[in-house]
Amino acid sequence: MAIEAGLVLFFVFVVLLVLGMPIAISIAFSSMMTLLLVIPFDVSAFSSAQKMVGSINSFSLIAIPFFVLSGIIMNNGGIAKKLVDFAMLFVGRVPGALAHTNVLGNALFGSISSSAIAASTSIGGVLIPQQVEEGYDRKFATAVNIASAPTGMVIPPSTAFIMYSLVAGGTSISALFMGGYLVGIFWSLGIMLVAFIVAKKNKYPVVEKGQMAHAGKIIKEAIPSLLLIVIIIGGILTGIFTAVEASAIAVIY
Repeated sequence: MAIEAGLVLFFVFVVLLVLGMPIAISIAFSSMMTLLLVIPFDVSAFSSAQKMVGSINSFSLIAIPFFVLSGIIMNNGGIAKKLVDFAMLFVGRVPGALAHTNVLGNALFGSISSSAIAASTSIGGVLIPQQVEEGYDRKFATAVNIASAPTGMVIPPSTAFIMYSLVAGGTSISALFMGGYLVGIFWSLGIMLVAFIVAKKNKYPVVEKGQMAHAGKIIKEAIPSLLLIVIIIGGILTGIFTAVEASAIAVIY
């Protein structure tokens, strides 16, 4: 019976995807079909409804919309452009400078917004047209943006880690956050290494030195947004506030 249930779950899900059904509906329908095969309808309907309501009845989930809201507020405040200028200071003279800036910008902004979509649209929306204008291949610029956008989902504060902590039954959020830093950093460095090789091969231009003349102003404008990460992570690790409280503090900040 277990093998039959697994086959039904898999094939119904695949068939619905092939027919063009949304992923969420495909998952729900294939799961219900599998439940009906194993458990009577009245029991399966009651259990499913109870499980669905119980899984979202968690105070800790409040952290997710708060972190997303803080990212939206900072994006509308023009913080993405400030982070791009800040990242440019470090990689502006490296071959493929704009691609490296895209990677660093996605990592910085993604960690603030906890959203790969927000990072890719905000940072990529600024840098992809700029790269194309400077002679970069559009496919290369797009690939760099897509590959680096999810780095912010593992660099704290990360809503994905908060969800994992809840599902796993209370895994330390602070431990997950610290582990996420290493993953995010190595992920970004790996993309930058490939971007460097491609940029060197295609002789993509570097950024003019004039950017360094305004380094003090650029750093000053970027400090407020960078401090958010320090405040959130520092507060959680020192026990001043929890991840849920940190999300509300991010919005107020």
